[in-house]
Amino acid sequence: MLHRAGWAVNHKQVERIWRREGLKVPQKQPKRGRLWLNDGSCIRLRPEHPNHVWSYDFVEDRTHNGRKYRMLNVIDEFTRECIAIRISRRLKAVDVIDVLTDLFIVRGAPGHVRSDNGPEFVAKAVREWIAAVGAKTAYIMPGSPWENGYCESFNSRLRDELLDGEIFYTLKEAQIVIESWRHHYNTSRPHSSLRYSPPAPEAISWPPTQNGSTPPAVASSPTMH
Repeated sequence: MLHRAGWAVNHKQVERIWRREGLKVPQKQPKRGRLWLNDGSCIRLRPEHPNHVWSYDFVEDRTHNGRKYRMLNVIDEFTRECIAIRISRRLKAVDVIDVLTDLFIVRGAPGHVRSDNGPEFVAKAVREWIAAVGAKTAYIMPGSPWENGYCESFNSRLRDELLDGEIFYTLKEAQIVIESWRHHYNTSRPHSSLRYSPPAPEAISWPPTQNGSTPPAVASSPTMH
């Protein structure tokens, strides 16, 4: 983002400034091995195209008065786009189905939906609904959060770049600010695995309208590999 703004600076200079100001410098993640079954076959499902594999997970935080609220984050693993964040005091199976229903209507059903193997996602209603609309479930193994690495990575970015630095006094404030950050993450924030392009950059209609003004509407397009 500094390069886009015209700054001639490398990452080492930026990290030195971060240290001088007492900020956090990202730590390199340890390498993890592949996941294998007893017969030697690999069980890790990798996305091959947009809408192939979605993943979703919960993140929990608190408003200023100490009350908990939860976020349901849904990611397209191929494009790295965060396609939805549902924020509420409580999130149940019906809320998961409600979010996925809206996404399926707009984007179509994905090939697979990857989710945690914890109590939030073992609800029979969710599993049956996903199967009924033509998608397949891809549960991760218990105690293996790296199998849901795309969503875990997004969750850590959300917490590091927003939640740890913001105080939300009301649930509505959290909903507005987090949704604004989601839009920034999708359309502006560079992603290292996408050659430092955002997951869904905005495209502006051109040429301008007949009265000489540029149409205000923009459309997001998924990043192609």
